[in-house]
Amino acid sequence: MPDVGEGLTEAEILKWYVQPGDTVTDGQVVCEVETAKAAVELPIPFDGTVHELLFPEGTTVDVGQVIISVNVGGGAAPEAPAAPAAVATPEPAPVPAQEPAAEPDAEPEPQGRQPVLVGYGVAASSTKRRARKATTTTTATTAPAAAPVVVPEQLNGHASAAPRPLAKPPVRKLAKDLGVDLASVTPTGPDGIITREDVHAAAAPAPAPVVEAPAPVAAPAPVAAPAAVTAVASDARETRVPIKGVRKATAAAMVGSAFTAPHVTEFVTFDITRTMKLVEELKSDKDMAGLRVNPLLLIAKAVLVAAKRNPDINAAWDEAAQEIVLKHYVNLGIAAATPRGLIVPNIKDAHAQTLPELSKSLSELVATAREGKTTPAAMQGGTFTITNVGVFGVDTGTPILNPGESAILAVGAIKLQPWVHKGKVKPRQVTTLALSFDHRLVDGELGSKFLADIAAILENPKRLITWA
Repeated sequence: MPDVGEGLTEAEILKWYVQPGDTVTDGQVVCEVETAKAAVELPIPFDGTVHELLFPEGTTVDVGQVIISVNVGGGAAPEAPAAPAAVATPEPAPVPAQEPAAEPDAEPEPQGRQPVLVGYGVAASSTKRRARKATTTTTATTAPAAAPVVVPEQLNGHASAAPRPLAKPPVRKLAKDLGVDLASVTPTGPDGIITREDVHAAAAPAPAPVVEAPAPVAAPAPVAAPAAVTAVASDARETRVPIKGVRKATAAAMVGSAFTAPHVTEFVTFDITRTMKLVEELKSDKDMAGLRVNPLLLIAKAVLVAAKRNPDINAAWDEAAQEIVLKHYVNLGIAAATPRGLIVPNIKDAHAQTLPELSKSLSELVATAREGKTTPAAMQGGTFTITNVGVFGVDTGTPILNPGESAILAVGAIKLQPWVHKGKVKPRQVTTLALSFDHRLVDGELGSKFLADIAAILENPKRLITWA
């Protein structure tokens, strides 16, 4: 399992496209996995025949574990890449917790552990490794009768004479996110290894929440159980859904953002009738032929113009360096609801795009998100986000900042309402915008000017030209 994103520690196998005995070629996609950021297809870096699939669909696997073995070459080829197949063999292989692994599979590593995605790969490490004990519940495989080779797992740091809590990298990251000191956690795993449940138990007095593979109230579910909703009887009073993948990462990010950045939200309600008329005119404009024109397009353009007039709104807070990072570019994020949860892909350098280019970028972004094909790279590096709650008929809201950004704009529903226009009450198209911002970066004056500029542009879209 490669690291298909920056710093990701695990991924769930969604679908296998091959089975044992199938012939595969270098670059062929063999499975689809879901990380905390997106669904990604994994190509195989070998020519050969599939020997074994080590994990079934629906299993969450740590980065670095072998998930497929392939016989390369002709005939009974040596299984160099498949040597770590014992990761699915539940044989004990007792190794003292403090003793460095002998690493019998260290030499073939350069051959089998090649980069499997464009732009990603398995980084070499000089740190010492401890032999890993298999924990998966899959059935025993037809591994050679010789001593099993286990996949070593990198520990953060080096071996020390002093006792040190034993935990997998994902568990260490979980403990860090929850603020739990591993030294204070009572391990319940084999060989004194701290598990996710141990960390959750230490983080809260309540019973540890269901995380990876919740046990249904009936018979224990096999590893290959569907990853979405556990099947229950029609008269069941509760349904338990595993928290994983994009939804799990989004939840952690929102909690971190809400309790890190001091949020302030301001609102403005205004007449957007002229912009709605411009939308209709642009739909028939030959320069926009074949492009999707909607209110969100002009709202996005208004945000970019307002950001140019108020450049300090486009910033980030660097806690480690104790610096404010002013960004002279806008990677415009668009919050998108997908079957896998909320994601926020962004349009790179949106500030430099013309209206037709911005329309094309928005259309591609939305289509890709709906298909579940958004890449991790497309969701990194955002500087400002727009969330359109109006499509659900909602008037407004108080959006939470996307981590690392200074502001987020919520767009409410556009409705025909009575409005005072030129001294008379007339039916006009009216909407409400809500701007949440990080008060460490954006004070009330800056936030108010920025929001007022967006409303002024959309109230009189000629300012798209005069203010640009």
